[in-house]
Amino acid sequence: MLLNGYNEVLTQSIKSWLREDVGSGDVTTLATIPEGHQSKAVIHAKEAGIIAGLSIAELVFHIVDPSLEFHAELKDGDKAKKGTILCVVEGSTHSLLTGERLALNLLQRLSGIATKTRTYVDAIADLPVRLVDTRKTTPGHRQLEKYAVRVGGGYNHRFGLYDAVMIKDNHIKGSGGITQAIERARARIPHTMTIEVETENLNQVNEAIEAGADIIMLDNMNEEMMREAVRHIREAAPHVKIEASGNVSLATIRGIAETGVDIISVGRLTYSFESLDISLDLNEKKGG
Repeated sequence: MLLNGYNEVLTQSIKSWLREDVGSGDVTTLATIPEGHQSKAVIHAKEAGIIAGLSIAELVFHIVDPSLEFHAELKDGDKAKKGTILCVVEGSTHSLLTGERLALNLLQRLSGIATKTRTYVDAIADLPVRLVDTRKTTPGHRQLEKYAVRVGGGYNHRFGLYDAVMIKDNHIKGSGGITQAIERARARIPHTMTIEVETENLNQVNEAIEAGADIIMLDNMNEEMMREAVRHIREAAPHVKIEASGNVSLATIRGIAETGVDIISVGRLTYSFESLDISLDLNEKKGG
């Protein structure tokens, strides 16, 4: 499993998701397929894309029935063509059909995120800038969705409110200004934690520099203002990392990257993607 340290939580989540779907039993399968029937299930891509979540699909089937045999034909991060076989699962037909939808839902969604991420990464691959995600994730699925971003070639921003200081517009308003917000944060956090500040104009950028921000986010700035902000930060505080955020799309990411920022955060990697079309087909193995 590629989600080190998350397996126990993921296992409990999968059990909960199975209870949601299966309830008291898969009535259709139980009513139509003889007990003991065995099959081979082939999971294949119905469109091209980057695959993510094979090990998670395997976990779903093993939780449904530990006797199922799962054979991956690809690994996460591989590019699949239309028609590519991703994996083969063999065993009880009842178990295969019970786990089918949850396994496919997760595999499709994570592959969709990985595929979208790869298109953004490819657009700026020759430039010294890092593409990162945001906290705009599906509740309960953040670890999985951020994993899919990594599979697609992107990087993770903070995982939650607990692991980094990010002073945004409402924090600035509530504390009375950027300087006050940074001073209060610096007094409370450990020395190992950085402080990032969201800025919307050059005056705020200058205040963030003077107050000692470690990372300055340029939020929703046009390219001209962004270039000026980058130039000023590089001259006044070359150690400060610069992040661009807000309304980043495939049409704009190249221009944003060319302003010289270090990081570009893109929320739509995890909130505005299309699941990859992936299907499961049974090939009968033997009767029961």
